[in-house]
Amino acid sequence: MKLKQEINKRRTFGIVSHPDAGKTTLTEKLLLFGGAIQEAGAVKSNKIKKGATSDFMEIERQRGISVATSVLAFEYKDIKINILDTPGHKDFAEDTFRTLTAVDSVIVVVDVAKGVEEQTEKLVKVCRMRKIPIIVFINKLDREGKDAFDLLDEIEQKLGLSVTPLSFPIGMGYDFKGIYNIWEKNVNLFTGDPRKDIEETVEIDEIENPELDELIGEKHAEELRDNLDLALSVYPEFDIEEYRKADLQPVFFGSALNNFGVRELLDCFIKIAPSPRPKESDTRLVEPTEDKFSGFVFKIHANMDPKHRDRLAFVKIVSGTFERNKPYLHVRNQKKVKFSSPNAFFAEKKEIVDISYPGDIVGLHDTGNFKIGDTLTEGEKMQYKGIPSFSPEHFRYINNADPMKSKQLEKGIDQLMDEGVAQLFKLELNNRKVIGTVGALQFEVIQYRLEHEYGAKCNYENLNVYKALWVEPSDEKNEEFKEFKRVKAKYLAKDKKNQLVFLADSAFSLQMTQQKYPTIKFHLTSEF
Repeated sequence: MKLKQEINKRRTFGIVSHPDAGKTTLTEKLLLFGGAIQEAGAVKSNKIKKGATSDFMEIERQRGISVATSVLAFEYKDIKINILDTPGHKDFAEDTFRTLTAVDSVIVVVDVAKGVEEQTEKLVKVCRMRKIPIIVFINKLDREGKDAFDLLDEIEQKLGLSVTPLSFPIGMGYDFKGIYNIWEKNVNLFTGDPRKDIEETVEIDEIENPELDELIGEKHAEELRDNLDLALSVYPEFDIEEYRKADLQPVFFGSALNNFGVRELLDCFIKIAPSPRPKESDTRLVEPTEDKFSGFVFKIHANMDPKHRDRLAFVKIVSGTFERNKPYLHVRNQKKVKFSSPNAFFAEKKEIVDISYPGDIVGLHDTGNFKIGDTLTEGEKMQYKGIPSFSPEHFRYINNADPMKSKQLEKGIDQLMDEGVAQLFKLELNNRKVIGTVGALQFEVIQYRLEHEYGAKCNYENLNVYKALWVEPSDEKNEEFKEFKRVKAKYLAKDKKNQLVFLADSAFSLQMTQQKYPTIKFHLTSEF
């Protein structure tokens, strides 16, 4: 019984968006309402100490962008909320894709002026593929932006969503008066004073009520009535089951920087968002209510505290309860392991927990045993699916710039690759190391972290590679595969798991290779 109650109390979700749409600010304001922090650090302020609560790596503070997913937990109205704040910058998209395997629902943040941007489209595509329930939050309403209906149309067309507004703006930009909350049937008046935690809220049971005219003026009241009439006739009525099946997406309007519309979003979210959901493994579907514990590693983070060389593996609990000091099976290594100090998170603040439930994220201290995608169970041999490596877009040779520090460099590269910052390929021909990343900015991050966390220096050399593809022969012994290995020897490499990878130097050569060796399959992700 207790397990069921704990599961029903949990909501684990990710916040995704294009950079600068206000994702980290929204995360902070949610924490503010949850009483988890007393004061939000304006993310843009350059006072290093007062950076955003969820951006804790030195390089993030210097750049003012999030480069790693952070995990934050707090309680609100008896509901335990776990937020995974993801990097929005496209160079770190892989971290975000992996994080989406660990969430039960998602809030997508859209900038009122810019509308739907490219990165948001990619991430929402992944959510739709995985059937993750989505709530859309249209942010920065106190700035001049697009018309509310235009935005709703754009979200439907570009993201392929079926939306229904649960709140509606009254005016916009300089003329912004507040929001009508369709979900709770009240009006929130905007004062533009961010120091106020909660704006003035007035219950309006009937939209025709003359009180509305006094509150926001006749002109705005008439406009709001017309807009609501139109919205309610054009968009479907909200249905919680449709939302949880990922067939309907509710939309909220607000301004995270001004604390406006955030409480409404949170109040609705805890009522409608799903509690932890079942997850598919390679052998069966695992329900959260099962007695036996299981979970998987979706992220590894080295050196969260630079003073202690610690690595933390982030584990999402899928079923049963995770207990401190209890031995669990590390499925890939076939070894029993136990953890004396599992952590729960609040950005970089960690506390040791004795027991955790499905939906929770625990951090396990790791000496190098874990890789992303590893499964932990109470003895059952199964592997959770859906945490692939993606084909990188940028490739460079990595060279040691300080021969005295080659051990440190080896260790640093090894650990950063386990974290999933980038991928390492070793050429079959001469064992040279090639680093592949999703975005060019990652090369800088790797260089910076190798130097500051491991005391090693590296430099890069350009390498002309179009795509890395994982090779799946129909039969390793057949002549065609042997010929492929001989002819393409200088383009072949092994990844960290020792899988064979073909580094195609152009789209044309890839096409020709596929035609010449029809029995060999080439994959863009490592899970095939």
